[in-house]
Amino acid sequence: MAEDLYQTLGVAKTATKDEIKKAHRKLALKYHPDKNPGKDSQERFKRIQEAYDVLSDDEKRAAYDRYGADFEKIRGGGFHGAPPEGFDGLDLEQIFGARGAGGGGGYQFEGGFGEFFEQLMGGGGRGGPRPGSARTRSHTGGHAGGRAAPRGPQKGGNIRHELELPFELAIRGGKTEFYVNQEKLAVTIPPGVSDGTKMRLRNQGAPSPTGGERGDLILVIKTSPHPFFRRNGQNLELTLPVSISEAALGASVDIPTPNGTVTLTIPAGSSGGKKLRLKGQGVPSKSGPAGDLIVQLQIEVPKAIDEASRELLKEFAEKNPQTLRTGLVF
Repeated sequence: MAEDLYQTLGVAKTATKDEIKKAHRKLALKYHPDKNPGKDSQERFKRIQEAYDVLSDDEKRAAYDRYGADFEKIRGGGFHGAPPEGFDGLDLEQIFGARGAGGGGGYQFEGGFGEFFEQLMGGGGRGGPRPGSARTRSHTGGHAGGRAAPRGPQKGGNIRHELELPFELAIRGGKTEFYVNQEKLAVTIPPGVSDGTKMRLRNQGAPSPTGGERGDLILVIKTSPHPFFRRNGQNLELTLPVSISEAALGASVDIPTPNGTVTLTIPAGSSGGKKLRLKGQGVPSKSGPAGDLIVQLQIEVPKAIDEASRELLKEFAEKNPQTLRTGLVF
């Protein structure tokens, strides 16, 4: 009996994606081949990776929850004979990767879904072969008994893998390395890639069960949060702390950007919440100019001041009275 994928990660069947991700990280660190060169640890690490690949993907997890071990066979293209109970409710195109004849999925077919079931069931579907049809003859190959002729090598199935990138790498782009099923891979990230972007690595997916080409690896990009910068479309946003004197008197301050350090001029008399724009210092774009960097000022008041400074502030308030809350009502 195949090992239950939830048990492999040590989580319940009701586990959230965050719980699955945390369990995977903990086990992957414990059984990583670099720290545990033994064969048992390597096999365990491989099972952990395979379990995470399925349970971290909503579509694969739903199919696994419904079909269990049969889901593995269906994805690998090794399913033969009658489908398991309830098979008609599954998204065949997602499981087999079928896109018509010659497609890149784990199972290829021609014609409509009726003819697809005819191929899947060995040429006859539920009602047996259609007498005299060209499709039936191509499957039987002229052999008595209606047995399907051997198929040529089929391409392996595609694998989806979530690749989490540091914020700076997603904005600037560059080369990064990662592991999928104990295999070390490298990919070049284009500048300005956004969350949810899919990147296809040809022939880096599941092996073919019949000696054909490997499937493809589909990378789904996720960006880690930055402690100071936020992304809003093609713009970057930054909350910048400034002192009372910088806000009142104005100042020139250095600001880090994806393109290096630039100087921002803070106008005298700036209030907290004021937004300043640095053109072209946001997220790069392949199809046009880069976005902007939007800097929002946040006035930081010192938590403690000496007595002399306190007296100066009192004198300042007396000589520069302000009416700030006129018309404030509930």
